[in-house]
Amino acid sequence: MKSSPIRPDQAAATIACLPAARSRRLAGFRLSMGGWIGALMVAVALFVALFAPWLAPHPVGAIVSPDLYGPLTMKAPLGTDYLGRDMLSRIIDGTRLTVLLALASALLSAITGTLLGLIAAVSGRAIDEPLSRLLDAFTSIPSKMFALMFVAALGSSLTLLILTAAVSYMPGSYRIARSLAVNIGTTEYVQVARARGEGVLYIACTEMLPNMIHPMLTDTGLRFTFIVLLLSSLSFLGLGVQPPYADLGSLVRENMTGLGEGTPVVIFPALAIAMLTIGVNLLVDGLPRRGGRTSKKSGARA
Repeated sequence: MKSSPIRPDQAAATIACLPAARSRRLAGFRLSMGGWIGALMVAVALFVALFAPWLAPHPVGAIVSPDLYGPLTMKAPLGTDYLGRDMLSRIIDGTRLTVLLALASALLSAITGTLLGLIAAVSGRAIDEPLSRLLDAFTSIPSKMFALMFVAALGSSLTLLILTAAVSYMPGSYRIARSLAVNIGTTEYVQVARARGEGVLYIACTEMLPNMIHPMLTDTGLRFTFIVLLLSSLSFLGLGVQPPYADLGSLVRENMTGLGEGTPVVIFPALAIAMLTIGVNLLVDGLPRRGGRTSKKSGARA
């Protein structure tokens, strides 16, 4: 049976619908003004983290001036620290270490929490109840107190700091991932997959996980800011990053004596921490919400 040829008016209507469909898809990726500002701040931080060795005007540990807490000059645009080292080079290197540590911790926390949440949601109460109660016990411990006990007991190293921050914030990721997986497990397409006889692994990885990625990425961005503040707090207390390494928190701590002399070098690493955390928050808040797009479409249909 031959198919009827497409009339010119049908072809024209189809072609006319393509730009509209493309614009609707692109509208889902639009950011608000605050989101674009946050994206720019995050992009600058990532650029500094990736190219820090080439961006720093001086070696990190090089003494560039005999003046302690020296003024802002062409040679040292942000002044010098308590040993006469270039503060701009120190902040660039500290931003790199802060971003890398926080990103590794946030990703490890999100991946572990998501996997445990999926396991708890699809395995039944025999695994869900003990796992949830155990992680609830971790949640009851304040993150900074847990990190202080962990680091004080086992010492401080870059690997241990990553594990400490990841374990501190993993229970929160688990609770959100489990809640999402339980809600998705009641949807029709998951029930159809179970009726087809699909296995637990297939349902978790194919039906649930793709629908959890968007909210989990948003949660990971928020936890990234919490981890930045946690690591900076530990370094400020002297239990975080140890010499010869330095992150933004340790840069604030080691130049605290400059406050009595009215030097601005203490403010610059604190401003870098604020810009990093505010930028990530603006970016996360500016991301498009799927619920808003759905309601708009449903309203248009109505």
